[in-house]
Amino acid sequence: MIVKKSTHEALNMALREEMTRDERVVILGEEVGQYNGVHYVTRGLYAEFGKDRVMDTPISEESFVGIGVGMAIMGQRPVVEMMRMDFALRAMDQVYNHMAKIRYMSGGRLAVPMVLRGPEGPGPNPGLTAQHGQQLTAVFAHCPGLRVVSPSNQYDAKGMLKAAIRSDDPVVFLEPGPLNNKQGEVDDGEYLVPLDQADTKREGSDITLIGYGASVALCLQAAHELERDGVSAEVVDMRCLRPLDMAPALASVHKTNHAVVVDYAWQSYGPGAEIVARLMAEGFWDLEKPVTRVAGKETPLPYAANLEELSKPSVEEIVAEAKRSLGN
Repeated sequence: MIVKKSTHEALNMALREEMTRDERVVILGEEVGQYNGVHYVTRGLYAEFGKDRVMDTPISEESFVGIGVGMAIMGQRPVVEMMRMDFALRAMDQVYNHMAKIRYMSGGRLAVPMVLRGPEGPGPNPGLTAQHGQQLTAVFAHCPGLRVVSPSNQYDAKGMLKAAIRSDDPVVFLEPGPLNNKQGEVDDGEYLVPLDQADTKREGSDITLIGYGASVALCLQAAHELERDGVSAEVVDMRCLRPLDMAPALASVHKTNHAVVVDYAWQSYGPGAEIVARLMAEGFWDLEKPVTRVAGKETPLPYAANLEELSKPSVEEIVAEAKRSLGN
């Protein structure tokens, strides 16, 4: 049955279902237990499954990410929560050198079936500031050995987290901060969403708007605005950053001949740069204009609400860039 849920409620559904299905699934993180998690993703799970499966940890990211790696090697399926994905920077040795590489370095004898999850980017309300609201997708997606995903809606969030927990590969699950409290449709039954497939969220014929995570919502709003001016925009949700599935984006560009890539991350060296490079390399002859980008401004996230808003990509910028690409 289809129900309306916020993103954090959809993720909570996924965790409860997987913990019920598989007793190897455990949760670690700061305040995930008795305090129900800072973002309420683990709400009620401590009371239902107990302290041996929902474990509050000290404020020491390197230690509890490392514990998660060890538990995964020993046969459990840990889900390690970051209050903010910014804080995973404290544990990058564990992420880059252990979580991502142990399977390779052991010749496939050891697996690390764990999920590192948490919100990234600006929040639903302003004020997270420079050290709490960064879009660090590129840091994780750059590293071979990891799967990196970022759902753009509540339905995908539930299905992709369930698939991530069942994966034998380590998965970095990036939850789009701006959408945390947004409501959307979720199936309360059993389903999985693949971890290696992009998806077309809106059909169109004139121009392709490409995003992932929270930027897909901006693309859909921009497509609606463009439609008022007689422009038909197709929206492609990359949703899986490693491995990067380019097939839907390339098929769309083959049809529309124009593309704009939208990213909350800083433009320089970001995920959008990789998507543009592949479109230009693999879809060059389908393009009438070079692929352009709308991205976060090259600045730490400001504290002041008005400046934070200016630092983020906007629907107005996407519409203007699309019209510029089309020559309107």
